[in-house]
Amino acid sequence: MNSLIKGALDGLTVIDLSRVRAGPSAVRPLADWGANVIKIETPLGYAKGEDFGGSRHGSDFQNLQRNKRSLTLNLKSSDGIDILKRLIKDADVVVENFRPDVKTKLAIDYVSMEKINPRLIYASISGFGQSGPYSSLPGFDQIAQGMGGLMSVTGIQGQGPVRAGIPVADLSAGLYCALGIMIALFERQKSGKGQWVSVSLLEAQIAMLDFQAARYLMEKEVAGQAGNDHPTMTPMGAFKTADGYINIASAGDAMWKRLCKALNVEKLMKDSDFKDDNSRVKNRDKLNKLLTKTLTKENSEVWIKKLNIAGVPCGPIYSIDQVFSDPQVKHVGIAQTVNHKKLGNINLVGQPVTLSRTPSRLNTAAPEKGEHADEILKEYGYDSETIAKFKKEGTV
Repeated sequence: MNSLIKGALDGLTVIDLSRVRAGPSAVRPLADWGANVIKIETPLGYAKGEDFGGSRHGSDFQNLQRNKRSLTLNLKSSDGIDILKRLIKDADVVVENFRPDVKTKLAIDYVSMEKINPRLIYASISGFGQSGPYSSLPGFDQIAQGMGGLMSVTGIQGQGPVRAGIPVADLSAGLYCALGIMIALFERQKSGKGQWVSVSLLEAQIAMLDFQAARYLMEKEVAGQAGNDHPTMTPMGAFKTADGYINIASAGDAMWKRLCKALNVEKLMKDSDFKDDNSRVKNRDKLNKLLTKTLTKENSEVWIKKLNIAGVPCGPIYSIDQVFSDPQVKHVGIAQTVNHKKLGNINLVGQPVTLSRTPSRLNTAAPEKGEHADEILKEYGYDSETIAKFKKEGTV
């Protein structure tokens, strides 16, 4: 097993057939809370350039694939499919991101697997959904960001569409998938039955638009780019100081008044252009210029301290190295260390959720390809002679 300390999901077996980012992002929290995760990979020599995710010993792969065991299977061979079905027969969860036609062709789709294991939670992540006009198209985060509307509301007005700096669609699809898996597992306790959980990058990205999408659906208002400013409230955004930039989040009349007093610009409270939220949003450019004139007189550290004391949320804008140097970030311990047998101790990003009795843990680094083949196959009843035969034939 991949854990020395039992976690909240100890006893749960997950077969991970996913690749790239969205699928592994769904499986990662399950693994970090102690599930027995078996990562199915293509045997060496069979990948044909389809192993996405960068170098196996690189930071991205290590961060995504920790706390798993690896078994290589040639799913184009009958023995490989038979082994997979043997694993799935006793599994709780399967996570996959094949195109719908691929898993049907391999006969490892939900309908086929449900017959083998009626209690199975079968989770599918796709670009656009399991059916419909786009279901057979390949989906990537960049495409979903564009089709899901995110790029139209990101960036400065007039600069053209802008990609978000992180893979929002991939990560959110993975997290929504993990949520769906846990809901299905909870429901299974009552019904005794598994079910099919499906998530698409496109749907996840649209869901992440949240209030921007709701503005259109209810009010037919098409949001545009607002740069570093909040789309519907101001002053809320990034402001220049004497030595850099800070974020200020002043929402509502009470906080607006506290901001004016802290900046010693009480006269703005009497200006009819800024009399309420709507007026301040309408005259945002004028207001931002007036505030910047004052803010550039002092360093960021001065304003951050002064505004927070005044009850106005304010914070620094960090580069990533500064993030992990911050005392609060160090205190919460989200950067965690795990030992890799070739790389030594490496630091990865832990889970942002803390459970008081059963916290997540980084117990093992990402496995080498096929590292646990013998161990896993023996657990499922295959003897050494049969395993050697599988290896010789390229099944594992």
